[in-house]
Amino acid sequence: MCILFIYVNADGKPGKYKLILASNRDEYYNRPAKVAGSWDESPHVIGGRDMEPGREGGTWLAIGGGGSDGVIRVGALLNVTGENKQNVVTGRGHIVSNYVAGTASSEDYSKRLLANDTYGAFNFVSVELGEQAASVLHASNAPHKIDRCDLGKALGFGNSTLDVPLEKVKNGRSRFADIIDKRSDGSSEDSLVKELLELLKSNEKYFPDPELSRRAPNYAEKLSSINVYFPESGYGSRTRTIILVDHNNRMEFIEETMSSADPDGGWQRTHIERQF
Repeated sequence: MCILFIYVNADGKPGKYKLILASNRDEYYNRPAKVAGSWDESPHVIGGRDMEPGREGGTWLAIGGGGSDGVIRVGALLNVTGENKQNVVTGRGHIVSNYVAGTASSEDYSKRLLANDTYGAFNFVSVELGEQAASVLHASNAPHKIDRCDLGKALGFGNSTLDVPLEKVKNGRSRFADIIDKRSDGSSEDSLVKELLELLKSNEKYFPDPELSRRAPNYAEKLSSINVYFPESGYGSRTRTIILVDHNNRMEFIEETMSSADPDGGWQRTHIERQF
């Protein structure tokens, strides 16, 4: 499971953030991964990499900017829990990496993705920040659908369908909106990052949750918090990411990720700045 909060401001006024993103990656603690950084084959892309044997090079979240078309692209992948898809033959990890490294529009890419679907159930969220326009799209193969999301408001995505969000997504989105209302003008970046990380570290359980119980009946309560902590199964929120892009296309990428398979052990912090 994973959770993702996004705010995209289309007006590009000075002092405003174009993008505010906060995300938790939920995964098995012992699954190998690279910390966030520039990619050797696509230096304009920044993100972590999955290093699971046979799935090397995929990613759950990345941003690409400074390519030939001048568009900043963000892609994020979330599985849809409790869906049994037939004819699954392709790993999902390259859905994001192919998008952020390329030049296809999010709409064209999403349409091709669903037209050639051999993947397990997914939610794919794509963001475009161009000089004249911005967009946030949500594409899913469970069921096949592409939705254009509203700009200028707090958005939340999780491991269910877009029209039936989990309780932790709804409550987290409300908290995210409160943070945005206070901090989206760029007046205090340190305070913004601190509050976003506190949101991602929240252990409050939003339970009962009928939709989560339907999708994961045996583990629903354990999965009902924004920060999933499930050490007895070796699983939980193992990477936290904040991405900020200001009106001048200056990006801040802040990642906190487990430095071992012990969630109570050390965490490694990565901070990348780039002018797109």
